[in-house]
Amino acid sequence: MEEKWEGKVSTTLPSTKPHQIWPLFKDFFNIHKYFPTLSNSYGVHGTNGEVGCIRVCVGSSRSFFLPKKDFDSKINGEELVSLSKERLIAVDEVNKSLSYEIVESNIGLTSYVATVMISQGGDDQGNEGCVIEWSFTVDPVQGLKYEDSVKKYEVSLLKMAKAMEDSLITSS
Repeated sequence: MEEKWEGKVSTTLPSTKPHQIWPLFKDFFNIHKYFPTLSNSYGVHGTNGEVGCIRVCVGSSRSFFLPKKDFDSKINGEELVSLSKERLIAVDEVNKSLSYEIVESNIGLTSYVATVMISQGGDDQGNEGCVIEWSFTVDPVQGLKYEDSVKKYEVSLLKMAKAMEDSLITSS
């Protein structure tokens, strides 16, 4: 059996502070508001943001992990893209981090655990911003190279961070 894939990607938001971004990640049931390939997410068990709660994530475009040829199902004329059930397994308010695992999915992921951490960080111009770090451990995904998987995380994190930052600007 192959070794697990482990990876980490990060992005810096130079003018957004950790305490501004943290509540958006902790709103575990509503990650679809920011994640680029999700059309919906909702809670099915527990209290939002508390360890043990479970969300269901529904994809709105081609699956995050599976190659296009693996996904051609339709339900009521609409393409069924991706579905995953995810459990929040750790929350650290002080260090602004959370970990979750996939309990069940149709996207080719098995034994998946991810951690998101938001920390202080800025830019070369002295702005006090934040760094968002997303790490993962997963069994290798059939039909996908490790490097492609990491690239998908990088692109998704950049888009998600931008959407979160934009939402903070429009709500102020």
